[in-house]
Amino acid sequence: MGNIDWDYPDPFTIDVVATQADLDSYQHVNNVVYIRWLEQCAWAHSAAVGFPESRCVDMARGMAVRTLHVDYLAACYAGNSIRVGNWICASDGRLRVSRRYQLANVQSGTTVMRGQIDFVCMNLSNGRPVRMPPQMAAAYSVSPQFPQG
Repeated sequence: MGNIDWDYPDPFTIDVVATQADLDSYQHVNNVVYIRWLEQCAWAHSAAVGFPESRCVDMARGMAVRTLHVDYLAACYAGNSIRVGNWICASDGRLRVSRRYQLANVQSGTTVMRGQIDFVCMNLSNGRPVRMPPQMAAAYSVSPQFPQG
């Protein structure tokens, strides 16, 4: 097993395994699958800090993607074990939260993708941006690795 050289300490992580169904016609993991893994990691992290999808729906508040940037660095193949790490790197405590991501092949330790997603809190009833409830703002606070400011 390879050692993963994380960009920042103490990421929240999930593990996924690439399947045959994840491959494109080139026999690499398709780019949209990586995005699905980012979403799975964000939801797992959200649940871990007290905001599973069901609570967001009950509160009619949720984080919607505003911008997404990814850098694909190496291909993944069926059977590869991938560790998806994320950190909350920015939050204004009101409307916006940003997450950084790093995906690594567990076997080799190779970073296969890096990315950042910027989110906006939305009122799920009307689709408009809305201030995060205080408990959500506290749960989505910036990871200690990233200075506030």
